[in-house]
Amino acid sequence: MKNWVYLATIGFIFLSCQNAEKSKKNQTEQGSQDQTVVETPKKNPKLLPIDTDEALVATALMAAPAESRAGCTVIGYNMAGEFVTFKEGNNEFICLTDDPKKPGFNAACYHKDLDPFMARGRELKKEGKSSKEIFDIREAEVKSGQLSMGQAGLTLHIYHGKESQYDPETHEVAGAKYRYVVYMPWATAESTGLPEVPLESNHPWIMNPGTHRAHIMITPLNETK
Repeated sequence: MKNWVYLATIGFIFLSCQNAEKSKKNQTEQGSQDQTVVETPKKNPKLLPIDTDEALVATALMAAPAESRAGCTVIGYNMAGEFVTFKEGNNEFICLTDDPKKPGFNAACYHKDLDPFMARGRELKKEGKSSKEIFDIREAEVKSGQLSMGQAGLTLHIYHGKESQYDPETHEVAGAKYRYVVYMPWATAESTGLPEVPLESNHPWIMNPGTHRAHIMITPLNETK
């Protein structure tokens, strides 16, 4: 009788230990699962908002070819909402900063001989003219010789994206992409051999053919990182 009681007691203790170990294991696994569920992706700690004049200049220069950035003139709206010249340059490029009052990011860099054309567009827009009115007015002024667009083949480089944060070390804007424009006033599909619509996502094509604003559009494919 005593042996039976002794064996029953030992068995009860063994089962209790096993149940306790299983319970502890289940709690650990459940805790790991819970932790996985609530874990969220970490944000890039390097990225900062483009909210200073210095940041506007740094990110605008990214629109220019890398080897030309140091010598570019930089113009555009500052954080106070004034259109100013941030930096006088000594080469052929003028960079236009992102407008901090507009969502997303859009900086540009164009050949200095296009500046009369670009400045006229900004002036007409400030007067409240619509896109069509601006197109028609500049068309007439270029035709008459009143407004110069320089020689054919001048470029506009555009650096744009939906985000308005940048890396202060590299000056790259989060998710920004490039697009290029080559102005060819009065050019057509026949005179250039280019299609009027892109054949592929990165294929050059001619937009506004036969007008003062005829230009070759080039949109590079995104880099795969």
